[in-house]
Amino acid sequence: MSRISQVEVFPVAVPFARRFVLGSGAVGSPGERPDQATAVIFVKLTTEDGVVGWGEQRALPTWSYETAETMAVVIKRHLAPILLELTPFDVELFHQRAAKRLSPAVSNGFPFARAAVDVAMHDAAGKLAGVPVHALLGGKVYDEIPLCSAIGVGDPESVREHALQSSDYSAYKVKIGGDLDADTAAIETVAEVAGDKPLWLDANQSYRPSLLKQLRDRTAGIRTIHCVEQPVPSTDTLAMQRLRGLIDLPIAIDEGSFSAQDLARVIRLDAADLVVVKVCKSGGLRNALKTAQTAQAGGLEILASGLTDCGVAFAAALHVFSQLDLALPAELNGPELLSDLYVEGLTITKAVATVPTAPGLGVQVDEERIRAESIALDYS
Repeated sequence: MSRISQVEVFPVAVPFARRFVLGSGAVGSPGERPDQATAVIFVKLTTEDGVVGWGEQRALPTWSYETAETMAVVIKRHLAPILLELTPFDVELFHQRAAKRLSPAVSNGFPFARAAVDVAMHDAAGKLAGVPVHALLGGKVYDEIPLCSAIGVGDPESVREHALQSSDYSAYKVKIGGDLDADTAAIETVAEVAGDKPLWLDANQSYRPSLLKQLRDRTAGIRTIHCVEQPVPSTDTLAMQRLRGLIDLPIAIDEGSFSAQDLARVIRLDAADLVVVKVCKSGGLRNALKTAQTAQAGGLEILASGLTDCGVAFAAALHVFSQLDLALPAELNGPELLSDLYVEGLTITKAVATVPTAPGLGVQVDEERIRAESIALDYS
């Protein structure tokens, strides 16, 4: 079995095609050089036989604690020595050894860094086996994944313009930021444009329960609101629990549940109706599926999302979500928000993505461009 012989890491400051702001802060804007802390980390694994696997994850410290610098250090210094003893098929063994080395305290330690490596292992393993990644995971159920448009926090005019430009999408995720008047205006604006399409509100921890109750009272006449995601801080699971009895909307948990173990506690506390599954926060593809299986066993519905991924992580997410029943179209917003995905081989038609079927992730990575645009990280 061909072992991994080389591990390379490329930080790239990927430019945005449009401005995107979350409740927890700005992500990026067109024409603005992204901060190195939010760079995308590309990982290239090469086996003894010369087979290559690519992985990728974005650093976003306004969303979670990992930065491009920490991800690069963790991969180079702590994960690479583990990988050089394994084959691309040794995914579970990799995670076991990585967990022991990184010593997670409450949840999974450095999941973004581990997810980048995990994706690369699956890509290489699929190529070695001659099958797409979804076949390694048990096979796809769906050939296509409808996508949800991500509408960032903004003034009514920019929100309306974005919603109108996203008319091909079958659902809208509306970011809200804790400003009662501005958020009400944004929701009403998107609802007017969306018609009968469902709205998925995402607060990114920017609300407190009493204020969210006021927002819900103001928007009670909008019947297309499907749910509200992570309105309160990620550590306040009991506030999530209280909200379920305070407002008449399903509550989705995201930042408050990184792993299947996290979600098991949430279910025990009756603190959510839905869970957002992300490959990045799960630490990899199979860990994301473990969270999804825990949700199904606990009676929670599943929402699919990413973190403004380029093409490598986007493709990986398609392989995972192709076997899940999702409550809403997947909010995988990289193709919508980024100026380039750094891959070829993806097919997205009228906001519906086709699950790749070629070996591995099924995409061709633009290595020349990634190398040319790789940046030196400042660790000072």
